[in-house]
Amino acid sequence: MKLEFAPLNVPVRRRLQTAATLQWVFSFLALAQCCLAAFVLLALSDWWIVALLYAGWLWLDWDTPTCGGRRSQWVRSWGIWEFFRDYFPLTLVKTVDLDPKKNYIFGFHPHGVLVAGAFGNFCTEATGFSRLFPGLRSHLLMLPFWFRVPLFRDYIMCGGLVSSSKSSLSHLVSRPSGGNVAVIAVGGAPEALDARPGALTLQVLNRKGFIKLALKHGAQLVPVFSFGENELFDQMENPSGSPLRKLQNRLQSIMGVAMPLFHARGVFQYSFGLMPYRKPIHTVVGKPIPVVQTPSPSCEDIECLHQSYLQNLTELFEQHKHSYGLEEQQHLTFI
Repeated sequence: MKLEFAPLNVPVRRRLQTAATLQWVFSFLALAQCCLAAFVLLALSDWWIVALLYAGWLWLDWDTPTCGGRRSQWVRSWGIWEFFRDYFPLTLVKTVDLDPKKNYIFGFHPHGVLVAGAFGNFCTEATGFSRLFPGLRSHLLMLPFWFRVPLFRDYIMCGGLVSSSKSSLSHLVSRPSGGNVAVIAVGGAPEALDARPGALTLQVLNRKGFIKLALKHGAQLVPVFSFGENELFDQMENPSGSPLRKLQNRLQSIMGVAMPLFHARGVFQYSFGLMPYRKPIHTVVGKPIPVVQTPSPSCEDIECLHQSYLQNLTELFEQHKHSYGLEEQQHLTFI
């Protein structure tokens, strides 16, 4: 493999963009493990009383990730996120105004490898979410497992991340005064295994849990498509039925998280590494689908709303694909 090194005279701003994205990749892939190790070392050191006090706090605060989390506007507004935004760059596109007196479920597509668009748009203020949608508070749902990791849980909650459990979503969308936005990467971990440049296959046909909760609480459904999300990383070939895919599916069933073998570029060279490619991401927020509250929705109610959601998602994609470099013959595939 021939290495293509980055030039030495790269502007300082681009270096800062790379550094900001590097810390995000590190946070996603290794920060939880580092936090857990730090907590264990602290518990075994002369400062064990500090670990004990934190453990007590953890016990008292255990349910917070399922009760709306603990957002920090200060953390969401850090300047580092602006450099992260400009690395790709990342933009948030509003198509219609949203009533802040209602609660919403944003269905985010596609999942991608590291859901960069969902994080940058809904866990930071770098792309102006609060300015574009005044009165709304965004919360990105994440696997409950991560909120059991000491210290790491407190950091991710600052950005608005909350547990993806049923009770957590219900808590968000049942707020009487409205104003909550629950962002769900609908395809989840399985879809990450198919995230590669050009991929337009979404795992959504059997994803109806969020539809049922939207009906139960009367939350408005909003399809969101992030153009460019799958262009950030290459991935080892893992077609369905291959030994690698079987191993990945097995690990996912055991651990609950996907293990995509992805690669892109490095920090000082462009040939390989875990840094994402500098590809633009345009996250388009569609129009809300009106939902009539149905405390005990039937299977027919769920199926009807699910079909309406798929139709609206398709229309959103078809309406905007030409603006973001896609060809006429490129269409979404639902599985």
